[in-house]
Amino acid sequence: MSDTNTGTTARATLDVWCELQCPDCRTALTDLRALRDHYGDRLDIRLRHFPLEKHKHSYAAAQAAEEAAEQGKGWPYAEAVLARVEELAARGEELLVEVAGELGLDAEEVDTALIDGRHLLIVDADQAEGKAIGVKGTPTYVIGGELLDGSKDQSGLRSRVEAIADRLLAG
Repeated sequence: MSDTNTGTTARATLDVWCELQCPDCRTALTDLRALRDHYGDRLDIRLRHFPLEKHKHSYAAAQAAEEAAEQGKGWPYAEAVLARVEELAARGEELLVEVAGELGLDAEEVDTALIDGRHLLIVDADQAEGKAIGVKGTPTYVIGGELLDGSKDQSGLRSRVEAIADRLLAG
C-alpha cells in the first residue's frame, strides 16, 4: 500500500510470517483483523511465507496465495484457506483452486501458477529471509525490527504489536 497523500502520515509495517496450513496462523487471524480495524491503512500488514515441512500442502498454498495477490485478493485468499486448514490437509491443490473460484479469482490461472511455479522464487525468498532473521515457526511477527514468535504461544502478542506500532506511529 502506498500513501497517496502528500502529507506525512506516519505508517508502520508488520510482517506476518505465516503458513497457510497452520492452525495457529488461523487463530492469529483474530488479532490481525483487530489490528487492521484499529490502525487502518497506517499499519501495512504484509503476508510473508514460511511453509513448514510438516504440512504437505503449505508450499503450494503459499504459491497460490501469491497468485491471488497478483489478482488483487491476497489476504482474502489467505484467510479463506486458513479457515479450512483441515480440508487443505485432505484435499491439497484441489482445495486451493476451489477457494480461488469461490473468491471470484481466475481459478484456472491459480492452477496454472501451481503447475508452472511462477511464484516459487517469492516463496523461497520469504522462507530464506525468515530463516536468516530467526523465524522458527508460525505465526511470527516482525515490527519495528522486533521479532515476536507466536508459534508456541500467542497470548499477549497483539498488545506487544500495538505497543510497538503506537511507538512507531508516534514518530
